[in-house]
Amino acid sequence: MSAVLQLPLSSQFKSLTLATPFLHGSTPISFLSKPSSSIAGPLSSPPAILPPIRAMKSMQGRVVCATNDKTVAVEVTRLAPHPKYKRRVRIKKKYQAHDPSNQFKVGDFVQLEKSRPISKTKAFVAVPVVSKNVPKAKVAVPADLGLPLESQQKPPESDETEASVAAA
Repeated sequence: MSAVLQLPLSSQFKSLTLATPFLHGSTPISFLSKPSSSIAGPLSSPPAILPPIRAMKSMQGRVVCATNDKTVAVEVTRLAPHPKYKRRVRIKKKYQAHDPSNQFKVGDFVQLEKSRPISKTKAFVAVPVVSKNVPKAKVAVPADLGLPLESQQKPPESDETEASVAAA
């Protein structure tokens, strides 16, 4: 028994093997930070360039107030399910947007782009949107066809129609 007491403690613990490699930081930090699975196989690195996630960074709405200097109030309408009835209802919300050149009037459709906070309530910049109801330019028909269109033809003058009108 005295021989066991005289051995240094480190030699006693060398004979013990533990089931976990985490004792006293023996596992490198790289293994701890990345969880791995034996099923998944080797880890592949993610692609170098990922597209940015643009969730709710831009919205479209209608200008409802343009009286303030360099600021417009924009009403954004979105469809969301009703919490109780699960029917899609229109939800309207007003946002303050920055309009540096005071170009927007009430009724204009604008797109709100997310930006750094400009003031306490303004974190969007108003950008003009091309209206969807603009009439398209008519396409000119080439005159090389050689045949006149029905709309350009003169109605045929027939003697039968004149005779029936005169007889009546």
